[in-house]
Amino acid sequence: MTAVLPPPRPATGLLPVEQLDRVERGERLHGLLWRAGDGWRMISSAVLGGGLGERAWVLNAQVSHGYRRTDPDRHLAGLAREAGAEGPGVGLMTAADVRAYGRACDGGVEAVATTGLGVRGWAASPAEGTPAAARPGTINIVVALPVALTDAALVNAVATATEAKVQALLDAGYDCSGTPTDAVCVAARSPGGDDEVHAFAGPRSLWGARVARAVHRAVRAAARQAGVPAEHRPPAGRP
Repeated sequence: MTAVLPPPRPATGLLPVEQLDRVERGERLHGLLWRAGDGWRMISSAVLGGGLGERAWVLNAQVSHGYRRTDPDRHLAGLAREAGAEGPGVGLMTAADVRAYGRACDGGVEAVATTGLGVRGWAASPAEGTPAAARPGTINIVVALPVALTDAALVNAVATATEAKVQALLDAGYDCSGTPTDAVCVAARSPGGDDEVHAFAGPRSLWGARVARAVHRAVRAAARQAGVPAEHRPPAGRP
């Protein structure tokens, strides 16, 4: 996977992403890479680097709609190495065209979202679950905060981001709570020195409210671009 020119806007703030490009089995696929560097703790449901811990990068990689590999963690790790990402990181995947991402900022919090909405529905369903993940479609959300959070607040931030995602989908006209394979990654600064470590990230806390608004706008922007041909989309990442 090789880097190409980023979107036509300055890459500023906490969460500058670069667009990646590769060819697999004759199909051109894309990715988004955030090289966060040191000093970040992330919590994620991702297949690679999921859980809670120190992470240095986040890769959101597009895969084919007929994806059949049984080692997605190894696949993502290989793509990250090819892009020059170093250290432990988080790897997300989706069948959606990640170039149609949504981006939003609120009070220092930044969010980037991609939306594959071909297979969607409501979380509470009479259908039986399966031991393996459904085929990739996927809404992927990455959120970055400029402050440190406790472990509990990081979990709270995941819940807040998920609530905001559902609100955004409804506002964008989708009658669903998401897809069967949605993933989220919340990044906060690692505690250090005399820095305050925030204990709350619910939607009515200071930082949680910012997470909610940023995620809501990013998901809504990405959802509105879903299914729009690339040549007719506005510049990537514009809310």
